[in-house]
Amino acid sequence: MLCAQGVAAPLMLSSFLLQLVRANLPSGCLIASDILSCTNLGLDQVPVELPVMVATLDFNHNHLEYLEDGSFAGLPNLDTIRLAHNQLSRLTPGTFRNTSNIHHLDLSSNQLNIIEQHYFQELVGIKELLLYNNRIVRVESKALSGLINLRKAYLSHNRLTDFPFFSIQEHANLITLDLSSNRMPNLPVEDIAALEESVQQGLFLHNNTLICECSMYSMFKQWEHRGFTSVRDFREEHTCLLYGEHRASVRFLQHVRFFENCTLKLQAKTESMTADVGNSVKLDCETSLKGKNLTYWWVSPHKEYIAPPGNNNTLRMYANGTLEILAAQVEDSGVYLCMAQNHQESRNETHEVNVTVSLNHQEVESFNTGFTTLLGCVVSLVLVLMYLYLTPCRCWCRKQPLPATPSPANECSAQSSILTPTPPATTEGPGRKVSNNKHVVFLEPIKEAQNGRPRAALALEHPKLAVTRSDADSVTSVFSDTTIVP
Repeated sequence: MLCAQGVAAPLMLSSFLLQLVRANLPSGCLIASDILSCTNLGLDQVPVELPVMVATLDFNHNHLEYLEDGSFAGLPNLDTIRLAHNQLSRLTPGTFRNTSNIHHLDLSSNQLNIIEQHYFQELVGIKELLLYNNRIVRVESKALSGLINLRKAYLSHNRLTDFPFFSIQEHANLITLDLSSNRMPNLPVEDIAALEESVQQGLFLHNNTLICECSMYSMFKQWEHRGFTSVRDFREEHTCLLYGEHRASVRFLQHVRFFENCTLKLQAKTESMTADVGNSVKLDCETSLKGKNLTYWWVSPHKEYIAPPGNNNTLRMYANGTLEILAAQVEDSGVYLCMAQNHQESRNETHEVNVTVSLNHQEVESFNTGFTTLLGCVVSLVLVLMYLYLTPCRCWCRKQPLPATPSPANECSAQSSILTPTPPATTEGPGRKVSNNKHVVFLEPIKEAQNGRPRAALALEHPKLAVTRSDADSVTSVFSDTTIVP
């Protein structure tokens, strides 16, 4: 009975605290783990008291018209705020005070008009900002400049006529900026070109009211040439107005006749190739230009102009723009630049090929192996000769009857041996044969030997040798002219 009361007490306390929390929240709010959901309840303000440990607040589909100063303060774990489909027209200063840990903020489908610079200053850790489907006509220049951790910003389906691209030039983490379906007639091409390439790859500008002009067309053709997703996935949605007339809207990436007189300056696309010395290498001049009126020319890594038929019997150029290096050498490595030009349409494209010429790997490997083997043999021979003729001997080893006990002479013959791996028999113990001054690599105590081969007893005394063959077939006599006694 006491045990049951001890278990029930914490449950009752937890239920009491949950009811206490619910008592301060509007009816219909749901709490699940660290998520508080108060969606579609007709709320016109955010509840004053919120659960301290909440990480996600969901107030979508309500009637919120304003947010008070510090509406979300005092929530240390707060990570996500969802305020979509409300009636917010502006944000008061200090709305997001003490909320530096927020990573996701959804303000889509509201009535925001101007994104003022103080709106998101406190959100230094924000990574994803949703502002699409509002009535935004302007984004102030410093509104996003301090959000250095921002990765994704969605401002599509608004009324923007321009955007401060220069204010996000330091945003190295920004990978998606959606400005599609707005009302921008012109683009600051130079400011956009100054953005990080990762930002340009994720910059969506389709379905705007762009006026057809050469710099804008050149920028998008360059993005198409480089395979940017923002152009590839929305190719048909890129339109522009001929002479600013709304009734004359064309898909300029598909119908290019209006831009025939534009001179395109596309950034070169680099290709890499490798070749061996002496081999022939062909470099293709890849281009999207079509027609019979194309001319090609190349610039070598040494700044040499190359045109058909080629130069100095080392480079050959064909009519289709292909450049052939007849017998590649190491000094031919570098970046080769090809230019394709259509004179009638005043269009040109460039293509780069980075060539690396190296020695044949097999030849280099064979040379290195042979040289290493020869050097090893020479060093071994020198060491042998040095030992045979320069090593001092204190005992003038002579063949003489050996005494019953070890003598310094016998010790000398053992200590000076290094050439043959065959261990000699010693005079220690009965049945041992006399060593004939054979040179051995090391001197190990041997219990019994037969014909110069150690038996399994050696493995028993030295466990590490047990993995070798027990009869020691691999041990042979080297540099020895002494007959093995059976």
